[in-house]
Amino acid sequence: MRTAQVSRNTLETRITVNLNLDGAGLSKLATGVPFLDHMLDQIARHGLIDLDIQAEGDLHIDAHHTVEDTGITLGQAFAQALGDKKGIRRYGHAYVPLDEALSRVVIDLSGRPGLEYHVDYTRARIGEFDVDLFLEFFRGFVNHAAVTLHIDNLRGINAHHQAETIFKAFGRALRMAVEPDPRMAGVMPSTKGRL
Repeated sequence: MRTAQVSRNTLETRITVNLNLDGAGLSKLATGVPFLDHMLDQIARHGLIDLDIQAEGDLHIDAHHTVEDTGITLGQAFAQALGDKKGIRRYGHAYVPLDEALSRVVIDLSGRPGLEYHVDYTRARIGEFDVDLFLEFFRGFVNHAAVTLHIDNLRGINAHHQAETIFKAFGRALRMAVEPDPRMAGVMPSTKGRL
């Protein structure tokens, strides 16, 4: 089983992530930011990743540190669980619609952090959640998982739908990329010999 447990403790946040890349999509989420929990549940459910994230942060200021540090810690756990990357598909992609919204996510487990994030939300807040924080979440994840990630919201009117299609597509792209490729068993999916 490809599993990891990572804790990150700073003066701003205390976060623990447990994940299983070969799970059943089960989640136990308590970040103190309800809309973030809802989006993390999409990653677990659509990525078939068992995900347990417990976080305490300085929410009396705002959700910025909690959201960003959750992305960082999740990225660290993901890299640890993935191991040497031999025999995986490496690349993953997904298009996901939700009513009028449509998003595309493409990922390369390249060992090189890179983020292209093209999302024009139709409003700045979803309930109490500041949508700018999703960029911080994905930046934290990418930098610490060492992956290349392209996120494009192709259309959408409802900001909740926009966000949900992004996180569902992210989960499905992850699922594809980490999946063992029977034709690559024990083989590093790179001409460089390492990722």
